[in-house]
Amino acid sequence: MLSMRTATSVLEIDPACGGALTAWTRNGVPILHPVVDPNLIAQRLRAVAAYPLIPFSNRVGYGRFAFGDESFRLAENFAGEPHTIHGNAWMREWSVESHDDMVTVLTLSHEPPRDPSTEWPFRYHARLEYALRDDGLSVRIAVRNTDDRPQPVGLGFHPFFPRGGDVELGFSAGSVWIAGEDALPAERLAVSDHPAYRFQPMRAVDGPPLDNCFAGWSRLAFLRWPSRGLALTIRAEAPFDHLVVFSPPGKDFIAVEPASNMTDAVNRPDIEDRGLSVLQPGETLSSTVDLSLMGL
Repeated sequence: MLSMRTATSVLEIDPACGGALTAWTRNGVPILHPVVDPNLIAQRLRAVAAYPLIPFSNRVGYGRFAFGDESFRLAENFAGEPHTIHGNAWMREWSVESHDDMVTVLTLSHEPPRDPSTEWPFRYHARLEYALRDDGLSVRIAVRNTDDRPQPVGLGFHPFFPRGGDVELGFSAGSVWIAGEDALPAERLAVSDHPAYRFQPMRAVDGPPLDNCFAGWSRLAFLRWPSRGLALTIRAEAPFDHLVVFSPPGKDFIAVEPASNMTDAVNRPDIEDRGLSVLQPGETLSSTVDLSLMGL
């Protein structure tokens, strides 16, 4: 476990558990909310507060996809579902390249056949940088294709925040994907036509449960906890053009996840803005998510 500290903030990192953050506090007040998810088998009941999604965000339907002239089958990694979720970097132990109170850099090399090809059939090298400051946190994620063939890649960052009784969320987006009974995208709706999925202007997260991928968001989102006197701004760089909002019923957290790709993007070649990048050998895909605090 690694710790980073400023005058007011403390960040805890677990390289052995997918390079995840396990806690972030400011003046002793939790900013992130650690969650134990027994369905994420590889986390082995460890509480995590945020983690990178590499080399794709959300689900690959039934763990199957075709790319180029090949077909691939990924192993199930989420209990109770037939799909493969969130790539494999969250399942692996990362190496510490450098660490101090200001910046920590972690790296991960996935190299089949040494590493399981059923986690991901292509070789890649990932780099994760956490930069802590008194009033915020910057997370930079990069993936380089170290294979000798092109590969499809998506990125994401999955933070959990305290839900409490009064959390408010604000962002703009063009459309939202509605999942079918199989938890895969089934219908695309214009956000402007459906108030249940509209978060501009900012409003309380008090409606029906959400587990939806929004497309064409402005890469800017806001969270506010009036009772805590705290507000947070999420700024993401391209290609994080999707945003997943997860607010499960009866839980004390909400996840607001910038991502480059839509759910099951690798199996949706007919969707022009699916957000899937094809990296040639040696090419890198990277992006930054910045979390800025006000209050406390």
